[in-house]
Amino acid sequence: MTLSRLDVADASAHILANVVALAEEHVPLAEALGRVLARDTGSSVSLPPRDNASMDGFAVRAEDVRGATRNAPARLTVIETIAAGARPARRVERGEAARIMTGAYVPDGVDSVIRVEDTDASGDVVLVRDERDALRNIRRRGEDVQAGAIVMRAGTALAPAHIGVLSSIGRATVPVHRRPRVAVLATGDELVPVTDFDAVVAGDRIVSSNSYSLAAAVRAAGGEPVDLGIAPDTPDALAEHLRRAEGCDLVLTSGGVSVGDFDYTRGVIAQLGGTLSLWKVRMRPGAPLGFGTVFGARWLGLPGNPVSALVTFELFGRPLVRALSGNARPHRRTIAVTLAEPMKLAVPLTHFLRVHLDSGHPFPLARLTGAQSSGMLTSMSAADALLVVPPDPLELDAGATLRALLLDGDLGGSGRFLS
Repeated sequence: MTLSRLDVADASAHILANVVALAEEHVPLAEALGRVLARDTGSSVSLPPRDNASMDGFAVRAEDVRGATRNAPARLTVIETIAAGARPARRVERGEAARIMTGAYVPDGVDSVIRVEDTDASGDVVLVRDERDALRNIRRRGEDVQAGAIVMRAGTALAPAHIGVLSSIGRATVPVHRRPRVAVLATGDELVPVTDFDAVVAGDRIVSSNSYSLAAAVRAAGGEPVDLGIAPDTPDALAEHLRRAEGCDLVLTSGGVSVGDFDYTRGVIAQLGGTLSLWKVRMRPGAPLGFGTVFGARWLGLPGNPVSALVTFELFGRPLVRALSGNARPHRRTIAVTLAEPMKLAVPLTHFLRVHLDSGHPFPLARLTGAQSSGMLTSMSAADALLVVPPDPLELDAGATLRALLLDGDLGGSGRFLS
């Protein structure tokens, strides 16, 4: 059974249904950036491992500095200097202090570190001229990580801070999900690779920008693109190129999924033993979308127009790549925005319009990047976000509040913007 003309939310749910993350592998920590954690990860140590100073100063007892002022300082005996990485020699008793550096372990008996600026030291005596740091400036053992606690959940996409935490708890290698191998195939007699640009200059052909933009989008989403080249507009050529996708986890085609005389993709997918479970989505740009399987992999048939291809990849391909990668938050994040200009829709479909975002209050101001033709790729390259415009009403005034799908950053979302 082929579902047809679904709204965007239902199409997204269908495409992501029953997705299972790819197998686990172990990679060196230095190579784990951007990968997705395959297992909950705990710590065998507490961080910090001992109480330590959060600034340079003097480790003291709070009771010894209470009431200290510039005119009536507390006078303490300095018993030692503790550098970062060194252990204290002994306990600090009443009336004593230890000079201490940031990160150094605090000695027993102290509960405060007085910043250098509030002290005058000479030889083995320090005068504390302010009590404001009493009971402050000590990082307590385990306040960041407790031994035995889970510090990172499976499904986390590893960013620089995650890498730092994993190093701190001794993870030299990391269990992550395998990156999806994503076949990328463009179709069309009019297309050439960028290396054949002479044909473009002559006015005979156009560069297959989808081959490059979709491969880049796959890589940015965490997948490994596999270039299947450009298939001419014949069923045999298309089938020959598609056979090269065997062994991939996802097959992306662009073009050939509409109803024109040379749109062969759906028929060739069926000829190769594949399936079609979704055909067309109630959206613009990107309505002629196909989804199914081929060679045991998922197949996503994107439109051929460059903007339509990228918009549909953002909505359906990117979340699918991220879900196959094990990412617990596959969707882009959305925010509320205010229209900076009136807008009028031609048809009652969910529109995804390319917009700039400027500062505004209470929400950023959204302004179109220019003409919204699905062939104008520069309008996509200039966009900060895709403005999600519902099918009703067809006319919107400046000042209206809508949602926008952010195109930068990697914070995931729930996908609720699709409903």
